[in-house]
Amino acid sequence: MTGLGAVFRPQLPPERLREVVRLADASGLEELWLWEDCFREGGISAAAAALAWSERVRVGVGLLPVPLRNVAITAMEAATLYRLFPGRAILGVGHGVQDWMGQVGARVESPVTLLREHLDALRALLSGERLTTEGRYVRLDDVGLDWPPDGPVEILAGATGPRTLRLSGAAADGTILTAATAPDGVRRARQLIDEGRESAGRTEPHKVVVYLLTATGPDAAARLRAELADEGLESVPDLGVAGDAGTVAKAVERLAEAGADTVVLQPTGDEPDPEGFVRFAAEEVRALVP
Repeated sequence: MTGLGAVFRPQLPPERLREVVRLADASGLEELWLWEDCFREGGISAAAAALAWSERVRVGVGLLPVPLRNVAITAMEAATLYRLFPGRAILGVGHGVQDWMGQVGARVESPVTLLREHLDALRALLSGERLTTEGRYVRLDDVGLDWPPDGPVEILAGATGPRTLRLSGAAADGTILTAATAPDGVRRARQLIDEGRESAGRTEPHKVVVYLLTATGPDAAARLRAELADEGLESVPDLGVAGDAGTVAKAVERLAEAGADTVVLQPTGDEPDPEGFVRFAAEEVRALVP
């Protein structure tokens, strides 16, 4: 079965999160995803609150920009969530939007190198290893977690370009693709991820999560067009979907057929009813997606 989720976009104030989380939990939504966009809401703090306010929905953070964090802090926070809420936290990391990283003095010369070092160290720390490493960016001296997760956990990586997609296949357990990824882009991403997996000798399943820009309601088509135009994506074919549950479900299926394991419905930034959007995903679209 194709996984289905929805995004709580950080254009909404943090105090709106509680009601959306409770609705997601009660409506049967499988996954609620949060973003750590600069300079809006903290991913870990929002995820901890969302997990505490709910009982069953899985909560993803896609993604945490690694230039902002020492990997030991990422590992400590991730392990805490995994232990407090077993099986319900999903964390993705990435090299972040470079302009934003520059604004805070965290931009690095080689974002891909930093992401590789961060992923390798993070996965080692979360598996209970005691680590000493002297990389270009990640340096640890006899660091180990007192409270690593009780069992194996998945770490996902956000990726767009070919080098990062191959890296994700080699060093992460799954990949997050942005809403700028059409079905053909998902197929190409899968090929590059598999190249990375093969180069690293990895044979375990690799989860692919894809955001799908989604609008529903009377003005859905206009809102979708406006958002694509704002992002400079209006000329890219097969991006986003506007319409009723049946139309959205077909768009989800096209992404699944292209290689997506989970499709996360991403409302437009001006979505007038975030709670209604979550209910729409959980109760109407889910029933139509095999």
